[in-house]
Amino acid sequence: MEELQEKTLKRESVLIEIEQNSTPFAELDENVQLALRCASDKKAVNLTALDLREIASFAEFFIIASGLNQRQVQAISDEIEEQLKKQLNSRPVRIEGYTSAEWVLMDYGDFIVHIFEKEAREFYDLERLWRDAKKVEIPADI
Repeated sequence: MEELQEKTLKRESVLIEIEQNSTPFAELDENVQLALRCASDKKAVNLTALDLREIASFAEFFIIASGLNQRQVQAISDEIEEQLKKQLNSRPVRIEGYTSAEWVLMDYGDFIVHIFEKEAREFYDLERLWRDAKKVEIPADI
């Protein structure tokens, strides 16, 4: 009689550690730090910053923020523009969408500020489109 061998389907499990890439706030240029502080001062909602340095060549950082209405979107944009000009003598290359204030884009060359109304932010979902970017660790006090 043939001898029967028991076969098992045991698999060795392998633990794959997914590295959470993030950039410390302290590593940001003072312009980017100030823009984040200004947005926070005007009560921006869901304030996020993405580090694009490893995946894009047109900008180093995205700042993404939301306002609850058109007036708040414009107020956030105004504060960022005014304080960067006043404190650091930095002016945007261009500003788009200010009049309709659904999505204001402020291009400062090295970084781009996106300020959305809630519905526009959900529709365009830049965080998903740029999910390969490192997130910036924004301190809780900002």
